[in-house]
Amino acid sequence: MRRIILLALVAGFLVSACATQKPFSVPVFTPTLSFTSTPFPTVTPSGTPTPARTPTQTPVLPETDTGWRVLRSGLEKREIEVVSEKRRLDHLLLLRIDPTYFRFEIAYDAEHPKFMDGWQKQTGALIVFNGGFFKVESKRYLPAGLLIIGGQRLGETYRGYGGMFAVTMQGPQLRSLALQPYQPSEQFMYALQSFPLLVKPGGLLGFPAQDEDYVTARRTVLGRDRDGRFIVMVTSSVYFTLYRLSRYLVDSDLDLDVALNLDGGPSSGVVLAEPYTLVAATASLPIVIAVYPR
Repeated sequence: MRRIILLALVAGFLVSACATQKPFSVPVFTPTLSFTSTPFPTVTPSGTPTPARTPTQTPVLPETDTGWRVLRSGLEKREIEVVSEKRRLDHLLLLRIDPTYFRFEIAYDAEHPKFMDGWQKQTGALIVFNGGFFKVESKRYLPAGLLIIGGQRLGETYRGYGGMFAVTMQGPQLRSLALQPYQPSEQFMYALQSFPLLVKPGGLLGFPAQDEDYVTARRTVLGRDRDGRFIVMVTSSVYFTLYRLSRYLVDSDLDLDVALNLDGGPSSGVVLAEPYTLVAATASLPIVIAVYPR
């Protein structure tokens, strides 16, 4: 009898303990996805004060720089490691192209965007890199800004900001739309528009410190130096803000007269067919610039 009472007391204790114990729960990890996008320009009404902003620091001189290496007549390649306090910040791939030896075209497909290698195979170009911004409407990829393909105009021109790369019978050109607005009477074989200008004509800072937004992303730059050569620069990491990149280009030894920011982030990429070199865009693209030997 005493044993039965003891067992009953133990059982009651266990039931009470289980009732007061908190249930075990497995922690749930919810990943956070962050997306960066390049905002369209905004206009500040006159008389509205602009808050002061502290510009980001520009990098020190690169630790590793291959210098310009000749790949063939009119084409040079350069790679730069941007570092600060021995910490790698970004890797830059640059191609310098003399239009005396090369011609430029723009390729566009509104319904079937492609990755870099796909565009290179379709066009057969020696060099392919991403073009300007685009938007998607009703499953069609449309240019943001004016696009001209084979003389046919698509989209609407930017007014008072941005820049335009265009190809005429005389060769390629790169210009500020604020200083030289597009005129419908102009005849271009190919053209595309983008923004902002990172280097204004004359080698001036294109994106000022007061406009710094601290948004970093991969970047693609198309510039023209004072000798008329075109420079394509693609970054591999997400170090550069627009102001930081503008400052870097102006302070560099590239001797740029003008430089335009092209679409960046997942669109940023370039492929060189020979010797094969690829900085891959992570998105498929409807608009690319293709370069061919003459």
